[in-house]
Amino acid sequence: MATEEVNKPSSLPPYPEMIMKALDGLDEPNGSNKSAISKYIESTYGELPEGHITLLSHHLNKMKDSGELVFLKNNYMKPDPDAPPKRGRGRPPKAKEPLPPGAVLSPPRPRGRPPKDPNAPPKSPKSKPSGGSGRPRGRPKKIPRGAAAAAPPPPLSAPSTPGRGRGRPPKVKPQLTEVSVEL
Repeated sequence: MATEEVNKPSSLPPYPEMIMKALDGLDEPNGSNKSAISKYIESTYGELPEGHITLLSHHLNKMKDSGELVFLKNNYMKPDPDAPPKRGRGRPPKAKEPLPPGAVLSPPRPRGRPPKDPNAPPKSPKSKPSGGSGRPRGRPKKIPRGAAAAAPPPPLSAPSTPGRGRGRPPKVKPQLTEVSVEL
């Protein structure tokens, strides 16, 4: 972008001004399209920067979004001064009822989290949140095997035997009994 501004001759007025002069000069009732505006600017101002078409498109879009120009049927035109202002997107806000005379408007409540009270006593780091279950947060600490047998089992868990290994136990095979066949 800096190179475009360096290459631009200093005699050129700003693009929005050139666009408005082009619309006035062309004076078409239904507005003028981008190519007509570009040809008018080229014929009037002569030497233009290399990215003239890109700059023109950028400024036309910018002026269209800001409401300086109206874009209708692929043509740009100046907005009608008698036309109502263009309404933004979304639902319009409710009309505010006027305050009775003598009423004072209180300042709105600030957004975000309220600041900490500097005079409040500091909280102890071990304090539990109100309404908590009594358990500490996070994953419970791993207990070694020898201590697991001595310690009582944690609440709401299945009973465990100390010699039980990890994973699925092996399938129990039924014991075969010998059957003697007498013939």
